[in-house]
Amino acid sequence: MFVPSVTNPIGDFVREWVPKLAEYLPAAIQSDTLNSVVAFLVNAVICVIAVCLVNIGSAPILIYMERKVCAHVQCRMGPMRLGWHGTIQTIADVLKMLFKEVYAPGGVDKFVYFLAPLIVLIAPFMVAALIPFGENLLVANIDMGIPLIIAINGFGVLGILLGGWSSNNKYSLLGALRSGAQMISYEISFALVLLFVVMISGSTNLMAITQTQSGTIFDWTIFRVPVLGIIAFVLFFISSTAEMNRAPFDIAEAEQELTGGYHTEYNGTPFAMFYLAEYIALVTNSSLAVTCFLGGFHAPCLGIAAVDGVLTMIPGVVWFFAKVFFMIWAYMMVRWTFVRPRVDQLMSFEWKFLLPLNLLMLVAGAAYVALVG
Repeated sequence: MFVPSVTNPIGDFVREWVPKLAEYLPAAIQSDTLNSVVAFLVNAVICVIAVCLVNIGSAPILIYMERKVCAHVQCRMGPMRLGWHGTIQTIADVLKMLFKEVYAPGGVDKFVYFLAPLIVLIAPFMVAALIPFGENLLVANIDMGIPLIIAINGFGVLGILLGGWSSNNKYSLLGALRSGAQMISYEISFALVLLFVVMISGSTNLMAITQTQSGTIFDWTIFRVPVLGIIAFVLFFISSTAEMNRAPFDIAEAEQELTGGYHTEYNGTPFAMFYLAEYIALVTNSSLAVTCFLGGFHAPCLGIAAVDGVLTMIPGVVWFFAKVFFMIWAYMMVRWTFVRPRVDQLMSFEWKFLLPLNLLMLVAGAAYVALVG
């Protein structure tokens, strides 16, 4: 029977009970191979449901959270009328968007037009399947996890370019081209930062990267490598913000210039899918930052036995999501604090400053590994 490298109590339960239930089938069709395939498929369905619950379930929470963070940064109240402190406002907005009429403007390529939002959603869902949320909470334990994530991120660029091109609207096309140029440029720095993490940890497997940070907070990548770890974390934060097209790097959606950017002509459910993809990417990038720099699901131990004993009593998945929501809060604070740069300033910042600095970081990281180990 197929047994994954990272086992889970639920998966073990399924693999134990499938052969017992198979005993009620006719003897002619009973086999260990069939039991293994059925158990694998059942566990696969459970994993898909779990990933969907984490991603789709977190979106309404993050929309409400962003509204409140935005309001308090700007000395406002935010939604307050529907439910306690406006907690039902997001649900009302989601229902309204789902029931709106879906139509395509004249002259569009309808197949590509409706395919583009689906492509944009692929990348964050696939990345979420690679993230270790806990010691036994991992969908796909792949040795080449980091290179796969770097490759998957290209799907988002493709979907945005197709959406803008197929809309038969010059503003949408300009927004898509600006977005594509920005995302491709900043994905280079994004990939180089992840390669720095691979160099320091000695593995491309996300679970292995997390396990190298076990111990105290001084074993986390951000603190383990003096100075370089903090710089790498800041570079990851900047490049991932630009890669997600979030403010202040949202030049693809500059309302003053492009009326809305690549999704100007989208409405109803297709627009909701673009909107959903942004928040799922926020979760996955925050999860990736936690996994690579902030110790993953490990507790923030201080090296004091009495304190560490209390901290380790809390499940790792709780620590993981606490760190994830801290990262999400940081992304939101940056969005509502800094002004949007011009498109030429944004691209110059990547090619003239961020990219050379990332290359220097790789050299410095290699020197650190060679000298310190």
